[in-house]
Formats: sequence, C-alpha cells, structure tokens
Amino acid sequence: QVRVVESGGGLVQAGGSLRLSCAASGSIFTINAMGWYRQAPGKQREWVAVISSGGSTNYADSVKGRFTISRDNAKNTVYLQMNSLKPEDTAVYYCKAATSRDYWGQGTQVTVSS
Repeated sequence: QVRVVESGGGLVQAGGSLRLSCAASGSIFTINAMGWYRQAPGKQREWVAVISSGGSTNYADSVKGRFTISRDNAKNTVYLQMNSLKPEDTAVYYCKAATSRDYWGQGTQVTVSS
C-alpha cells in the first residue's frame, strides 16, 4: 500500500509560478514511477508529467519547457515546479504513484487568473 498527499496549490496570476509537492508513504520501495495529472472543469483527467524510479522524466507537450518534475528521495517527495502559468493550466492537480496498481492523491486546486 502506498499513500500520496499533494500540497502547494493556490491562486496565481498568469505568468506566475507555483510548486506542487507530492509526499509518498507506505511501501514506497514498490513505486515504479510517479506522475502528475490534472483535470479541468468539464474535461477529462490528463497526464502532465512523469518521473521514473531511475530519474528519467517526460512531459506533456502543453507544459514542456514550463513545468519541471523532480524528486527528493530523502523526503519521499516529488515536486512539480510550474512556471509561466497560463489560465488554461487551471485544474485540480493529482499525483499518482505507479506500482502494481495505481495510487492517487486527493488533488490540489491550481487557479491561474488572467
């Protein structure tokens, strides 16, 4: 069992920055990768970024060059640094830990005002 808890969301003006955190606990040694997803009102949840247990990263085209995923193994925490935020980045952001099954957090709201 793995538990993930997101934090760091909030309200920011367009062009601003936020850093989201995702703290993992439990059987963290079983985690193969951790990813960020987001869901805007009336839309399906979409993948944003992923970091593997080996440290490789990948990003959705919509955030490439603006968002950076990283991790602190000592804190069992994954971060999503979001720069140059746009109103279309407004969504609930979810963290997912991928093991033999997926574990999701409760989400954190990010609102970007124009």
